[in-house]
Amino acid sequence: MHIIRRSGDFALALPAAHLKILIVTDAWKPQVNGVVRTLEALGEDLTTLGHTVRYATPEGRLTIGLPTYREIRLAVFPRRQLEKEIREFAPHAEHIATEGTLGMRARRICLKHAIAFSTSFHTRFPEYVRARFPLVPEELVYRWLRWFHGPATAMMVATERLKREMQAHGFTNLRIWSRGVDVDHFHPIVGAHLPYEAPVWLYVGRVAVEKNIEAFLKLDLPGTKMVVGDGPARGELEARYPDARFLGALSGEALVQAYAGSDVFVFPSRTDTFGLVLLEALACGIPVAAYPVQGPLDVVGDAPVGALDEDLQAACLRALETARHPGTPTPRQFAEAHSWRACTLQFLHNIMVEPDDP
Repeated sequence: MHIIRRSGDFALALPAAHLKILIVTDAWKPQVNGVVRTLEALGEDLTTLGHTVRYATPEGRLTIGLPTYREIRLAVFPRRQLEKEIREFAPHAEHIATEGTLGMRARRICLKHAIAFSTSFHTRFPEYVRARFPLVPEELVYRWLRWFHGPATAMMVATERLKREMQAHGFTNLRIWSRGVDVDHFHPIVGAHLPYEAPVWLYVGRVAVEKNIEAFLKLDLPGTKMVVGDGPARGELEARYPDARFLGALSGEALVQAYAGSDVFVFPSRTDTFGLVLLEALACGIPVAAYPVQGPLDVVGDAPVGALDEDLQAACLRALETARHPGTPTPRQFAEAHSWRACTLQFLHNIMVEPDDP
């Protein structure tokens, strides 16, 4: 397998034994979300396989806050520094992970210098924009996304369902790059306990309007609702639902403790392209409750490791029964079948295709 790096009229075929891979992303630490965790895990596994990975991120650059979501920082005027980084690193493969200011500039640099690049689709921008600016037509956003991703050798999406959906919107260069979970880091903890009334219902993720968290918080459930994460909607939701526990963003062992000490993981989002937190919760041994929409359907499907229902309260109560009487496979066993290595090999295959590969 070879990757093609184009420069002027020349195409250089490079062996896949050792690659220098540049990942350009506007989403980066200190953000705590599935995109950041995915890209970090990808880089770590690629390095383990013997490749050299470098990130181009907002870190160390002049940035401004994204309108309506100040926690997300966008690089300002990144062209000169980014061109220098690309020239000095001379990557064999360039992957543009996000459509922000860094992603836009990296795309322009690649097109200017005839450098092949791949992209990935993590965030449902049409729904994201609609939630904040209802008057902006969705098709206008899809038209912009087709323009952004169109020149890529591969536009990576997490599931077959999302691939079919994007094909229906006119995208043609689609390839699957699934998601995995670090089952060594995310694991059950025998006797794990949280200082709240049981059962504990947990949400982990950004606290933002597109995550539909209020659908979870307004449910009439016994015990305690717990929210782990931060975002622009936290203050309003915390004031509106004083009985819920808002713990802010957690990472490392504290996040594992939150998962393992809870009874059910509740995922109220209808717009996520995958939902990495679903696998993290399952790896920690707790079942999930969610709507039967893309993301939960692709991750959980009809496996007996949770409950999907248009009635989210009914899904929660059924998932609680799963927690008390786990089936086969258990949530942990299910998560163990979704390793990061398989996802990394998918990514490598996707960046090693020629632009005219069908």
